Amino acid sequence: MSTISVSKFISIDTTLFSPKSSTINPCFYPKFPPNSKPRKSLTLVFSSSSGAELSSAAEDEWLKKLPEKKKPLYSHSLPCLEAWLRNLGFFQSKEDRAIWFVEKPEWHAQLSLDVTDLYIRYLKSGPGNLEKDVERRFSYALSREDIENAILGGP
Repeated sequence: MSTISVSKFISIDTTLFSPKSSTINPCFYPKFPPNSKPRKSLTLVFSSSSGAELSSAAEDEWLKKLPEKKKPLYSHSLPCLEAWLRNLGFFQSKEDRAIWFVEKPEWHAQLSLDVTDLYIRYLKSGPGNLEKDVERRFSYALSREDIENAILGGP
């Protein structure tokens, strides 16, 4: 099957059309036997710094939309919370989008955005001399400022 992929979001199946015209290829109808020719795949990859610039610009827009730092965390939208966490140095887990990590020179931590609370776990595997992981729980009713100060204060 010939496929053209652009930016992972757009995929065009070129086998739907015959090569010489824009008619639908009959091999996709059950009454015709499948084409015995090997199918070719074509993938286009575009890379430029504009993607990073767009991401950074979008991030800046969400940071501008953050409510006052004295407002409770539950009054923040998820994109605003994500921009805030990135701004603090956190990075998002690829496996679970509700998990965030930060690596400070003195400690490493994992932050979880749970349904009812925000959890931070300072990891004993990071720098420092923790005897065990230390976990703290914060209600979304606390202000962003209070949670930020508590989190960045470390274990």
